[in-house]
Amino acid sequence: MQIRETYDSLEKYEERKVYRMSREGEFIRDSVSILTEHLINVYINEHLVMKLICTPHNLAELVLGRMFSEGMIRNISEVDYIYICEYGSRARVALNRSQKKQTEALYVETTPTCCTGNRILSDYFVDYQDVKPVTPIPWTTAWIWTLIDWFDKDTPLHLQTSAVHSSFLMKDGQVIFQCEDIGRHNALDKTIGYALRNGIDLKQCVVFNTGRMPTDLVTKVIRAGIPILVTKETPTRETLELAREYHLTVVGQAKKRQMVLYEGKPAQDMVAVK
Repeated sequence: MQIRETYDSLEKYEERKVYRMSREGEFIRDSVSILTEHLINVYINEHLVMKLICTPHNLAELVLGRMFSEGMIRNISEVDYIYICEYGSRARVALNRSQKKQTEALYVETTPTCCTGNRILSDYFVDYQDVKPVTPIPWTTAWIWTLIDWFDKDTPLHLQTSAVHSSFLMKDGQVIFQCEDIGRHNALDKTIGYALRNGIDLKQCVVFNTGRMPTDLVTKVIRAGIPILVTKETPTRETLELAREYHLTVVGQAKKRQMVLYEGKPAQDMVAVK
């Protein structure tokens, strides 16, 4: 697979003059950083398949991860190349397999930044194979504390704007990648794409993602084969039912002093206290 990215230093935020107002009625002139929304059109074998609103970095990882987590590719060997234009507004992907439909019209719209009902808006390349259960791996609570500490350090764009989600990838107890995006689904896809691009076995990884964990996002984790999902939030009932069905370990409310194992096998170093 070849990846060519010609964009560089796209604007992630801008400075804006504002007034800070106190309850006591004081007005203070100040400057704040405002996040920008970036739109990228994704063409696969010359068909416009996705319009994604995102933050303008790790774009190849986003495209690669989105294709994999939504079932458009089953492995990286199906991708010949990914090209991102100099403005980061167009991605061209060449798959080395033929599409299953030749004449059906495509329906494409923009994915909203909140990622509600996140989905592929054209199923032209989606392979509707059954999602397989993940294979659980041994783990320790020390891994999760490490991820929590990384999250507490914050990430650069969030420190600047307070307007993004973040995702962290861990393997063998070591954090090997972190990224940010305006959407939590995008952040996860960038993490998955990074692993694919760098030959990292997702079946041996842990992912930490910020924000809510609805079933569509958890399905991405399961489809990628990631065995352990960590979140600082509380999962839904439907999320946990899905996790149980597909053997996914879910750790939630991951905070400085406490975490909750909602689903999956206990960690090797967990000690039961009555």
